[in-house]
Amino acid sequence: MTKYVLLATTAMLAACSSTNGDIASASANSSTAQAEQVEVDSDVNARLSIFFEDYDQIELANSPISKSFRGIRDADYAKLDDPSEAAEIEQYERGQEALTVMEAEFDESQLNDDSKLSYRLFQARAERSKEAFPFRRNSYIFDQMNGAQSQIPAFMINIHRVTNKADAEAYVGRLSASGPFFDSLVAQSAKRANDGIIVPDWVFPYVINDTKNVISGAPFEDGEDSPIYADLKKKVNALSIPDAEKADLIARGRTALTGSLAPAYKKLIAEMERQQKMAVDGDGVWRFKDGAAYYAERLKNYTTTDLTADEIHQIGLDNVARIHGEMRTIMAKVGFEGSLQDFFKHLRTGDQYFHTSREDYLTEANAKLAEMEKELPKFFNTLPKAPFVIKPVEAFREKSAGKAFYQRPAPDGSRPGTYYVNLYDLKSMSKTELEALAYHEALPGHHLQLAIQTELGDLPAFRKFGGVTAYSEGWGLYTEELGKDMGFYTDPYSDFGRLGMELWRACRLVVDTGIHDKRWSREKAIKYLTDNTPNPDGDIRKAIERYIVYPGQATAYMIGKLKIMELRARAQKQLGDKFTMGDFHDVILRSGPVPLNIMEERVDSWIAETL
Repeated sequence: MTKYVLLATTAMLAACSSTNGDIASASANSSTAQAEQVEVDSDVNARLSIFFEDYDQIELANSPISKSFRGIRDADYAKLDDPSEAAEIEQYERGQEALTVMEAEFDESQLNDDSKLSYRLFQARAERSKEAFPFRRNSYIFDQMNGAQSQIPAFMINIHRVTNKADAEAYVGRLSASGPFFDSLVAQSAKRANDGIIVPDWVFPYVINDTKNVISGAPFEDGEDSPIYADLKKKVNALSIPDAEKADLIARGRTALTGSLAPAYKKLIAEMERQQKMAVDGDGVWRFKDGAAYYAERLKNYTTTDLTADEIHQIGLDNVARIHGEMRTIMAKVGFEGSLQDFFKHLRTGDQYFHTSREDYLTEANAKLAEMEKELPKFFNTLPKAPFVIKPVEAFREKSAGKAFYQRPAPDGSRPGTYYVNLYDLKSMSKTELEALAYHEALPGHHLQLAIQTELGDLPAFRKFGGVTAYSEGWGLYTEELGKDMGFYTDPYSDFGRLGMELWRACRLVVDTGIHDKRWSREKAIKYLTDNTPNPDGDIRKAIERYIVYPGQATAYMIGKLKIMELRARAQKQLGDKFTMGDFHDVILRSGPVPLNIMEERVDSWIAETL
């Protein structure tokens, strides 16, 4: 389907609406005219829904990987996406062309409230894309946080389901496609590096190590099965097909791994080693020729505000001071004598604040979330249908991956939501933070929010499956404090851990802007977190390294959370006894992700309607 089909469909249905309008005008009976106008309005909203559905189908046709995340298995199940820059440009142009069609064919004033919101969100989405497009070559293709070197194996293991022989054939097909896929990315990475877009020196060992982990072991060399080969064998051997067919599938998968994926990974390693020799001093994107403009765009994109780097930096400093004050109150409550920094050191080094086994950590996290789940109906009108599970990050990527993250459920129910927790170094996973981290990633945080978003019924796909970082991460951080409102954090050390995680996000505003705008070194940023947070050394180092390769993203959490808290306080003050948490949370959640200005408009409208 092309944009011309979109235009034809829209024009055809517009003609029908016009006819209905003429009939209504000609009628002398006002009630008939009223009925006809309702029909016209209905047609307009239906046409807009068809427009968004057509657009989504075009995008899905160009992204086999997106189809798999949604649980769609069709003729593209054996394919990977086109990773070329040409494909990226085509996707951008499709989005801009779709915006032009929408604005030409639909009058926003004729739409109902739900359709108006979709219309505005599609506009905002296209505008963010337009502002980001000139800087598309400034992102790193391979780093320790982002990159196909770990994402593709994780995708095959966690997302590519095998329930029949055809699915297994598709698995082998994707392994065969991995060679050209990676070759394209390696070539783009080389070009960017030659143009000065190169990661700092310390990133290369992470990328090279992750890449080597994927092609270590059988069938690449002697030893235990590599993670992806073990996954292929497990999935194929679970099928109810003849043993000879299983053996054939595994043999062809082995050939694809050794003949397609392994050579591409070796080229990637060689390219990373070449680039490492070219690395220059400096960690922030200020190093780039258009670094200042790029960082300003990133801040606007992630926070959906016009806040400058200086303003965000100051918001961070102000909140660090506030949270330190609240921490001192708890420190006095537990009877600790010494400075706040002494208490930080005590929490960072005391063995009693860390689990000694992965199993113990997971058991406690599951128990905390089971208690939380029981309390949710008191604070939420809408709850997710999809279940969730907690899983450790896989061994092949745990050394470089973040401390925790969430993957939403498949819309067809075939895959639960998954809270991944990185247990590579238990000394980086304090018991004091366990409770707040679980609430943020699972309930009532990302799982509740993203599962509800996925289950929002007839909303356009770009709203159900898209994202706005300040909204989603602001929600995650908001729910950490919401847990206290719900009666949790009864242990003062756990409450201190909650404050520690909020402090972490406030410090992010300081160090992210420090690194990318004020030219702080990695070491200076690490020292700031060491002096101002209770987090372990490994946690601090990994965090700063994340902010360096992901400019601006870390600022969205606190900016989003502060806005949600501001809006809740406003609603509570103005509505008084009419305020309920469940209704407020519905206003935030049932729109799906929105920029912060639209979130504020929705809350203000709800307040006005409720008064």
